[in-house]
Amino acid sequence: MPNLSKTSHLTAVGAIALLVSMATGFLTTQYLSSRSIRYQSAISMTGGDPERSPMIFRRYGCTGCHTIPGVPGADGLVGPALSGLSGRVYIAGVLPNTADNLERWIVSPQEFSPRTAMPATGINSTEAKDLAAYLYTN
Repeated sequence: MPNLSKTSHLTAVGAIALLVSMATGFLTTQYLSSRSIRYQSAISMTGGDPERSPMIFRRYGCTGCHTIPGVPGADGLVGPALSGLSGRVYIAGVLPNTADNLERWIVSPQEFSPRTAMPATGINSTEAKDLAAYLYTN
């Protein structure tokens, strides 16, 4: 005579494994969809290309002062971490968080906060658009 409790247990474990697998797939799909929407929104808002940003961050030394998600070696602690910028109300505590303001801050921070520690780096407006697009994707 078959052991029904063992069979029931194996069926329950299989059903749970299937549910976990389905939930994981659903959440992964939702995350990727959300990331794609953020990516496209950032490009539309700024007119920049986030793909060019890691090189720009390194060229101008941003990585020495800021922790920047997705940029290897960007683990500076002088300035704030640049993750989650799209969810912040203000840029550097002084400007409403808009794409135009972020681009202007990146190019000329002293114009908005004369005592800021962030230097004028020489980043031009096209590069600032690329950096803003990248920062809004995270």
